[in-house]
Amino acid sequence: MKKKILENFNNFQAKTTPNPLRLAVKKAKGSYITDFDNKKYLDFVAGISACALGHCHPKIIKAIKDQLEKHLHVMVYGEFAQKSTTDLAKEIINLLPKNHESIYFTNSGTEAIEGAIKLVKKVTKKSKIIAAKNSYHGSTYGSLSLLGRKKQKTGYYPMMPNVRFIKFNSIADINKIDKKTAGVVLETIQGGAGFILPKPGYLKKIKEQCEKVGALLILDEIQPGFGRTGHFFAFENYNISPDVIVMGKGMGGGLPIGAFTSKKIHMKLFEKNPRLGHITTFGGNPLVAAASLATIKEIANSKLLYKISKKENLFRKYLVHNKIKKINGKGLMLALILESKEIANKLITESIKEGLLLFWLLWEKKAVRISPPLNIKKKEIKIGCDIIIKVLDRI
Repeated sequence: MKKKILENFNNFQAKTTPNPLRLAVKKAKGSYITDFDNKKYLDFVAGISACALGHCHPKIIKAIKDQLEKHLHVMVYGEFAQKSTTDLAKEIINLLPKNHESIYFTNSGTEAIEGAIKLVKKVTKKSKIIAAKNSYHGSTYGSLSLLGRKKQKTGYYPMMPNVRFIKFNSIADINKIDKKTAGVVLETIQGGAGFILPKPGYLKKIKEQCEKVGALLILDEIQPGFGRTGHFFAFENYNISPDVIVMGKGMGGGLPIGAFTSKKIHMKLFEKNPRLGHITTFGGNPLVAAASLATIKEIANSKLLYKISKKENLFRKYLVHNKIKKINGKGLMLALILESKEIANKLITESIKEGLLLFWLLWEKKAVRISPPLNIKKKEIKIGCDIIIKVLDRI
């Protein structure tokens, strides 16, 4: 079975890098993934923060099975009322600031970014979009246009016009947000750049400048959202309320979903001039919505959020080594910054041999991602950290 799966993977499935990890997955449960040799791997990646409650959480599986017996896709988004989808909409809106009254469901975070770009242009009747250098918001064309690394766009030009870039955390660059700006798109915590936190007061100053010039602030919560920093959304750490929130990854319990939220008066602009101003076939899929609703309720009702900072402290306590220069990030969105990219690469590849899954970040080559399931056990944290220290000792 393993041989056939890898043959099909190698021969028929398009790749994103020349040398993927090629782990043939047999099953996954909790914080572990098992291959076809029955070797178990402790998962410190969680599907790039997507499996917020680990693999095959029983409440998520039950919600999926219950929905399977009722119905799957029945109509394109926005026409029929489906219980799991409408319940999910209400649940999420109730978690957000009062200026977020309506949610639009998509199939992924990058699709939600596309919708958010269209929304701010429609609301403001302006076209200029400002994003950050070293940003990542997805790979569709609008999202790619906002990506703050020129090299990553090689071969794909022309991009969406009228996009400008500022340096994340630069107070001086804030003045580049002017009266021609429709929207400013920022990751609340910069992901690919190395899990860079906003400096105290930075996001608040961005929001104030947006209000001053009549622009809207879009915060990308695709990675840090749904509990990863100890709050449901990372912007809650910084005492601001964005105009548009984009979400995805961890909200689906392992199934594909995204969404963006704003004022109802803004969202209604998609309904006319033209009608069908933003449409999707599978957005708000009832099966995915059921999984998402179960995920959010479990995060909210299990007191899991209160434990995130304690788990972060454990990682910081155990991961002390002369090859680790610092640990960026917050909560369970952490990046080990190593002495060199060579050490980072070796740590990831050697840890897999030891039964621990780590992963890279997009732009910061000296970084190693640690984004385990939020419900990872303390003893599992210790086991994984011991492997990291063991590997670093022999590199």
